[in-house]
Amino acid sequence: MNNKKEISERKLLGIAGMGWMFDAMDVGMLSFIIAALKLEWDLTPGQMGWIGSINSIGMAVGALVFGLMADRIGRKHVFIITLLLFSVGSGASAFTSTLTVFLVLRFLVGAGLGGELPVASTLVSESVPVEKRGRIVVLLESFWAGGWLIAAVISYFVIPKFGWQAALLISALPALYALFLRIGLPDSPRFSAVKDREKISALQSMKKLWSKEYSRQTAMLWIVWFCVVFSYYGMFLWLPSVMVMKGFSLIKSFEYVLIMTLAQLPGYFTAAWCIERFGRKFVLVVYLTGTAVSAYLFGSAETTNMLMTAGILLSFFNLGAWGGLYAYTPEQYPTVIRGTGTGMAASFGRIGGVLGPLLVGYLVAQNISISVIFTCFCISVLIGACTVLFLGKETKSKELL
Repeated sequence: MNNKKEISERKLLGIAGMGWMFDAMDVGMLSFIIAALKLEWDLTPGQMGWIGSINSIGMAVGALVFGLMADRIGRKHVFIITLLLFSVGSGASAFTSTLTVFLVLRFLVGAGLGGELPVASTLVSESVPVEKRGRIVVLLESFWAGGWLIAAVISYFVIPKFGWQAALLISALPALYALFLRIGLPDSPRFSAVKDREKISALQSMKKLWSKEYSRQTAMLWIVWFCVVFSYYGMFLWLPSVMVMKGFSLIKSFEYVLIMTLAQLPGYFTAAWCIERFGRKFVLVVYLTGTAVSAYLFGSAETTNMLMTAGILLSFFNLGAWGGLYAYTPEQYPTVIRGTGTGMAASFGRIGGVLGPLLVGYLVAQNISISVIFTCFCISVLIGACTVLFLGKETKSKELL
């Protein structure tokens, strides 16, 4: 029985994780594609910022809409729909020749991506035993690093030789995988146990998030999500471009970002180890503080060695914090509103994902130094860490309702 249970957990982690990895591959390649499009389409910093921001606008809409749907039609169906949406949109992007059409398709890609991530974490969180829940959800998030590594490898070897269109066509392959997922994937046992009479309307779900019982955790999550997403997309979507601004060639910047990306994996694995030993709050506060310090050091780095060290630490701490956040968020709510609560927190956070890349584009156009820009992100992440510290409640070993 235990052996079957273990196999089932590993299979679920693999299925959800592969979807997560493909999503990360798409987002990761976008940062490299932005740098390539700047040269090919002669984009301004403002236009470059909009490519990242329109993606986040789509993610905000997707997280909200598909989070609500997950509480109505189930986690499994939404997981498959969103994976298909972003895969098809990504492949179609390869055939665009104008910025406007590219932005429209990036919105659709973002909607699929924004809906898939919180729903996948909710599905896994509801399907594993309480003593393993945090660790397994962080391990789920670790597939993101795998996707980024694949993105960095594709971008380094494919984009310079075959163009950004070839990279986008490669990213469309997950559409076939999404169809395969339909076979035999069970829905969350907790969602399946919720009777139709217990389900509530979308409006009731949103109201319940701000009821006296859940308003504190909702406010805490929305602030943390905003701060983390604002800083992550502001920093990481611009990372190859920032390296170019610091004097490196496009190829060299891809190479260095690939090395920095490798640090994401130990970041996830250490967070997964710590989260069941020291708790969710510990992981979030420590890793967010490490992210803030690393962001400041990266922005002010003046030598290649310092830049690389700060970039590696930035990847390590930031992605470890992401793992903790995805484990922590679904644990704040009961099953009947868990999809809505997780989706709306992610959706509000994506507003930060819109503003972050736009802010960098605006500040770069105003000739503001990279050190000042990264100090802004340092402050944002520290606000998120303090919010968890003072408003967050520990959910380690908490049984889901």
